[in-house]
This record gives sequence, structure tokens and C-alpha cells, in this order.
Amino acid sequence: MSHGRSWRKSSHSGPEHDSACVEVSLAAAAPAALVRDSKAVRGDVLTFSARAWRAFVASVA
Repeated sequence: MSHGRSWRKSSHSGPEHDSACVEVSLAAAAPAALVRDSKAVRGDVLTFSARAWRAFVASVA
């Protein structure tokens, strides 16, 4: 499900169309990050608070 948002995935995921990756959409109207499987774009979407997303990004950066 796209939720009418722009989705992006890491540039490290590779150019192959079948590469396993997640995509993220930063919600402008709500302080949240939406995450989905790039191979199942119509599947479930995980929602993380802005605080949780920042902590995650800081831990993997």
C-alpha cells in the first residue's frame, strides 16, 4: 500500500530489481517513519515514531 507517499530505499541495496530491501517514507503530517518490504509494496507497513526512527538510524550509521 503506498499511502499516497514517496518511498525510497537505500542506495546500498543495489540496482537489481529483485534485491531484498526495505523502503521508508517519512510522514510529513505526522512525526513518524513508515517502513515496508520493497518486494511486497502492497503488504503491511510498519510505523515508527520519529524518536524511534532517529535512534535506529543513529545506531546503524
